[in-house]
Amino acid sequence: MSLVDTAKNVILQNLRFETGETVLIITDDDKKEIADLFYQASKELSDEAVIIKMPTRNKSGEEPPQMISGLMKMADVVLCVTKHSLTHTKARKEASEVGARVATMPGVTMNMLENGAISADYNEVQELTEKYCQILNSGENVKIAKDDYELTFSIKERKSISSTGVFKKPGESGNVPSGESYIAPIEDSANGNIVIDGAVSNIGVLDEPIKLKIESGRLIDATGKNGKKLLELLGDGDGRTIAEFGIGTNKKARLIGNVLEDEKVFGTVHIAFGSNKSFGGVTEAGVHIDCIIKSPDVWIDSQKI
Repeated sequence: MSLVDTAKNVILQNLRFETGETVLIITDDDKKEIADLFYQASKELSDEAVIIKMPTRNKSGEEPPQMISGLMKMADVVLCVTKHSLTHTKARKEASEVGARVATMPGVTMNMLENGAISADYNEVQELTEKYCQILNSGENVKIAKDDYELTFSIKERKSISSTGVFKKPGESGNVPSGESYIAPIEDSANGNIVIDGAVSNIGVLDEPIKLKIESGRLIDATGKNGKKLLELLGDGDGRTIAEFGIGTNKKARLIGNVLEDEKVFGTVHIAFGSNKSFGGVTEAGVHIDCIIKSPDVWIDSQKI
């Protein structure tokens, strides 16, 4: 397929576009060429297709301009084709609350439209994602073990999010491509040390692991040059609070240094720091940074998953 055809397939198959709906494409200076593919595709489907460009945000979780936040609430279908993620923003949450179906594609590349996670069997992705969400919803305590390090935290009475990359109902949202089951841990419950050896959003694939030290839900220290970068991204405030635990469920996803695909890789898990109020937590930090762990051992209560 041509890339416009791929874009059209995303709008039709992932966002379940229906005749007569309005489509809003949000982009920035870095991703405008890719966004234009989706605009060309949406124009073939809808007479009410709009594209709007904003200055590139500085980091994932940073809010878009207020004007764009308002437009998001007015559309039936919203695609965020941007360098940094708008997934965990107040703007995205409010658009979902009024019924918009929102797909976020932070950092998407031309290569990602041609290969990898976007080409997955999304029936399989949906089955795996729902399986792990059921385990998360029935669990209370999580332990992640990697290279003799352990991190524990509570997910008691928190509800998991099924990110299948397919949005059928008003208000549904998530990444495209996708494939993850994730949940907001109890913010002050995480304790221990863990090795991050896969990738980190806004940093990329790691050439050396980062060891994290977490106490009462707060990131206290991160080793090495990439550890220092991570701490700088998160800042000294609420950005260091644990925000997310996620499980990759897309067997076509690759570890490529792009968090949009990295965190979906089957056989990985990720933890994130910063904002999580948009999916069941309490933190609004203006930043959300994911850290991917390859092939860990994970227990939920007494079940090794």
